[in-house]
Amino acid sequence: MTSTYGITGYGGYIPRLRIPRAAIAAAHQWMAPQLRSLAKGQRAFCSWDENSVTMAVEAARDALGLRSRDDLAAVYLASTTLPYADLQHSTLVAGALNLSTAVRTLDIAHSQRAGVAALLTALKDPSAAALLIASDAPRGKPASAQEISYGAGAAAFTLGNDNVIAELLGTSSRSVQFIDHFRGAEEQYDYVWEERWIRDEGYLKLVPEAVTAALSSAGVCSRDVSRFILASPLKGIAAAVAKKTGLAAETVVDALESELGYSGVAHPLLMLAHTLEQARPGDILVVAGFGQGCDVLVLRATDAIGSFKPQRGVSGALADAQVQDAYLRFLSYANGIDLEWGMRAEKNVKTALTEQYRSVEGLSSFAAGKCQRCNTIQFPQLPYCVNPACHAPRSQFNDVHLFDEKAQVLTYTADWLTYHPAPPLYVGFVQFDNGARLLMETVDVGAQGLDVGTPLRMVFRIKDIDKTRGYARYFWKATPLSA
Repeated sequence: MTSTYGITGYGGYIPRLRIPRAAIAAAHQWMAPQLRSLAKGQRAFCSWDENSVTMAVEAARDALGLRSRDDLAAVYLASTTLPYADLQHSTLVAGALNLSTAVRTLDIAHSQRAGVAALLTALKDPSAAALLIASDAPRGKPASAQEISYGAGAAAFTLGNDNVIAELLGTSSRSVQFIDHFRGAEEQYDYVWEERWIRDEGYLKLVPEAVTAALSSAGVCSRDVSRFILASPLKGIAAAVAKKTGLAAETVVDALESELGYSGVAHPLLMLAHTLEQARPGDILVVAGFGQGCDVLVLRATDAIGSFKPQRGVSGALADAQVQDAYLRFLSYANGIDLEWGMRAEKNVKTALTEQYRSVEGLSSFAAGKCQRCNTIQFPQLPYCVNPACHAPRSQFNDVHLFDEKAQVLTYTADWLTYHPAPPLYVGFVQFDNGARLLMETVDVGAQGLDVGTPLRMVFRIKDIDKTRGYARYFWKATPLSA
């Protein structure tokens, strides 16, 4: 136990879907043959029903596990790819996690260093336990170097005073109008400047100065640093900065480029979460975030570092991969191509916001009802118990949240006729170990398919999208336990 305020837990999420970079390069061979030089490894990408909100929920679940969430007083969400211009996404995340309505929520955006800046800001406010999440899915224009090198993912950290596993020793910040790229408010893709200029005038001049100042603030010598974390879409940047700062080459943390790609705002914190999985007591970790300046944190792993383990961690998320080599599928999921889906896709999915509000607990945090009289569990919660021998009123129900309950396939069908952005639509009854049973959609079904008894876990996803009004409904879906 320690009274120092710091990191108390961590977790990560990476979309299960991965596309070989060779498949992207092959699709553009006719007009951009130079992409072959970038075609090693694979990159993660979101399914049609994933975005920065759903990934944030999954990363937070990985960090929180089955621990009590009652002490969390604040939720911070950092991203540059949040779906709405005027709607607080951290509130959506808090609702899905079944946090108290008294929790303070805040979105942080508009820079690639937003994730590191958010962590710095949260660590500087020891007034209450907090949840910090960085989630991003940067998009690259087709046939660009960004398309082939970017990825998607989210990282989450719990902060507090009890069982601190990493404490803050020092920080440094620089705010500089160095514009290496930008994306207009109405644009889908970044406009990126020349790589050599970004490297020489940006990273190699701004970051070393901030790192040196942070080490001085922490009272730490460069030779004492155990791991150096700097995320960049440009290869070799971290090693070059480490050399210029006097950090040993072996301190540079693997950027996860070969399996994940660059996940924008989330990337330095994904690297940090991955590093904490192997950290030992006393390790000094330096984390730098770059974007219109630089933020640097110097952290030290405490003696409690081995006492915490995420549910899967970044390592588990990296291993849970499902390779998809169809470039057009990848493009469709990112809304990079307008396909003819037929008349079945013309259904009206306008959301009645009044009804959504009335049903928010069941829809957002998957709250089933458990009858106190007969112990029957039902979803959705109806006015009376569904047990024909009971019929107790709803006032005698207790909430049971199904998102962490073990489940398996009871029945299933693969529907190729119904419109679905990732055909076929897998739907059927899911049997929960606690007795609940309901009709659900199952996603990310790989080549192995489904069978009766296939173990399932619940994931927070987009249910459907009202493209006319630009509004998405979220709900829980089932997915096979492993790819």
